[in-house]
Amino acid sequence: MHYQKSIKAYEKARNVIPGGVDSPVRAFKSVGGTPLFIKKGEGAYLIDVDGNRYVDYVQSWGPLIFGHANKTIEKAVIKAVKKGLSFGAPTKAETNLASLICSLFPEMDKVRFVSSGTEAVMSAIRLARGFSGKDDIIKFEGCYHGHSDSLLVQAGSGAVTFGSPSSPGVPADLTKHTLLAKYNDIKSVKKCFENSKNIACIIIEPIAGNMGFVPADPKFLEELRALCDKHGTLLIFDEVMSGFRASLKGAQGIYPTVPDLVTFGKVIGGGMPVGAFAGRAEVMDKLSPDGPVYQAGTLSGNPVAMAAGLASLEQIVDESDLYVRLEKKAKKLVEGLKEAAKEAGIPLQVGAIGSMFGFFFNDKPVKNFDDALKSDTTRFAAFHQGMLREGFYFACSQFETGFICDAMSDEMIEETIEAAQKVFKEIA
Repeated sequence: MHYQKSIKAYEKARNVIPGGVDSPVRAFKSVGGTPLFIKKGEGAYLIDVDGNRYVDYVQSWGPLIFGHANKTIEKAVIKAVKKGLSFGAPTKAETNLASLICSLFPEMDKVRFVSSGTEAVMSAIRLARGFSGKDDIIKFEGCYHGHSDSLLVQAGSGAVTFGSPSSPGVPADLTKHTLLAKYNDIKSVKKCFENSKNIACIIIEPIAGNMGFVPADPKFLEELRALCDKHGTLLIFDEVMSGFRASLKGAQGIYPTVPDLVTFGKVIGGGMPVGAFAGRAEVMDKLSPDGPVYQAGTLSGNPVAMAAGLASLEQIVDESDLYVRLEKKAKKLVEGLKEAAKEAGIPLQVGAIGSMFGFFFNDKPVKNFDDALKSDTTRFAAFHQGMLREGFYFACSQFETGFICDAMSDEMIEETIEAAQKVFKEIA
């Protein structure tokens, strides 16, 4: 593999873009080397500016469930573009997509569209505070919910303390209302309630994707629901990543626990920038213009993004065995990686649900962020570099989730495992 054009492109970008990238993880800081500059995508493949082709297990961090340049979504976008890029006024496309989402989630009566997952979560938390009349929130170590101020926190002296800012520019007065608990540890959540009688909501990734792939324990989610009911607190599922990825109903198609609010993104945009939050009418009707909780956005419900999302979801609904196919491929991949690592004497923890998968260079199962941090990130970086050379593009961090797309074949999975066998031997 030659990367000269990507190197030159990165050097040029650094002159005009902070760090040369518009999202930090893209900089390859944790895996080394130069970030690849992409020229185009074709189905399961990415092609960089040097002409190198890779099987893509990132899929734009989740939204491309049918792969790159899907013809059906492409056709819908082109048709919408010809009518105009943006109106700042209602269109039927918004209602059509909202109706489809509500039909799949009968517990969710109404949906509000926004332009990103960060915006969806920020708005859902504001709504929860406005509905409950309370200020504090509980989040979990290792769960990422976007870069809004109140969610950029670090644990401080312990899991039951109020969070302190983890980024300059974030006032402590904002994060003081954020309590941190440990994922899959109900005792830490109960301690948060002991520390505050003013908790508006608990927000959680029911299938965590931002500390690596870490599913919640079903009993843990049930216990969260019970605590919320007891204390008059809303439960928010952040399904920006797992929504329509883990199953047709995301995590809610796998776990029996029903949240009060859910945030969406990724797949519902079909590759376009879209986010949304949904809930029962009693809560959602507190939003402006019907209620007092203000939220707005000029590009919310953008007609081109709505067209892409509707085309994506309609395909998903039409493909009755889609998630069976995707999970079969995901499990084949991670089981193959685990066996290849074992042959090389490398401990590897793996998991997959639906089209989501993950693996940790760790000799023990990963149940929370503390467990994830014990993973061998140096070995992961070596693995990442080796797989790139073999033509396979994985997320450029040990603490991210991978994605299968429907354009991937069994042969691609088998080729990935064969390449991993080679790389594991090199890094053992």
